[in-house]
Amino acid sequence: MKIAMAVLLLASTAAGYAGAAEKTEQQQKMTVCNQHAGEKGLKGDERKTFMSNCLKKDAKAEGLTPQQMKMKTCNADASQKELKGDARKTFMSSCLKKS
Repeated sequence: MKIAMAVLLLASTAAGYAGAAEKTEQQQKMTVCNQHAGEKGLKGDERKTFMSNCLKKDAKAEGLTPQQMKMKTCNADASQKELKGDARKTFMSSCLKKS
């Protein structure tokens, strides 16, 4: 009986984590906008305004998915830092993994 309950608990926990890992498009957009605001060091009203404008933008209208927007930002940051070769690859990898 205890084993059956443990299996059910594990199965329901795993299912919950699987659902939590999948973000909606709006959640992805929120993550990207939040990352941009953090990179810019925005605080208070300035951050609120930036987040509002960022979230209002329709990513589809720009032709970019949230992941593509993130790639564009990371690429621009790497270029600004003048990274090349392995240093650029490492930076891009860690930048794209940030949520």
